[in-house]
Amino acid sequence: MTDVVQIIKVGIADAKVIKSPHVLKTSGLGSCVGIVLFDGIQKIAGMAHIMLPDSSTSRHLNINRAKFADTAVEDLVRAIETAGGRRYRLKAKLAGGAQMFQFHTENELMRIGPRNIEAVRKKLNSLSIPVVSEDVGGRSGRTIQFDSETGMLKVRTVNKGQTEI
Repeated sequence: MTDVVQIIKVGIADAKVIKSPHVLKTSGLGSCVGIVLFDGIQKIAGMAHIMLPDSSTSRHLNINRAKFADTAVEDLVRAIETAGGRRYRLKAKLAGGAQMFQFHTENELMRIGPRNIEAVRKKLNSLSIPVVSEDVGGRSGRTIQFDSETGMLKVRTVNKGQTEI
């Protein structure tokens, strides 16, 4: 019996986990970072659409954990493990983190895209999860789609076309 491939959409400040043969997709990555974690043996993958680097900056006690790099990565790892994946086999792919607007200021807070990338890399490093490929930075928005069967991440960048990483 052949499974019907479903494209599971991941919204902004959202995270989802799938098993092969399904596909994860998120759109509208500007300064946000799309992170994919996958266990290539079990063919289990998770995607998060991260908006901000650090949950400690939130003024709310009850936060959306998928919104922040530090909490979203932890939750995605746990969800993949619950689905049958193994932490030691996880690999990461990243896309997004653009600096969408040019500011004439030295204010570090305005560099949201680069800060998101740094926060995701730092969290992955602390969990010993290698980044195997990435398409980050620049000034253009992206849409990404991850195939859990092949482990390929399609990255469509505004005015630049599509690549696979």
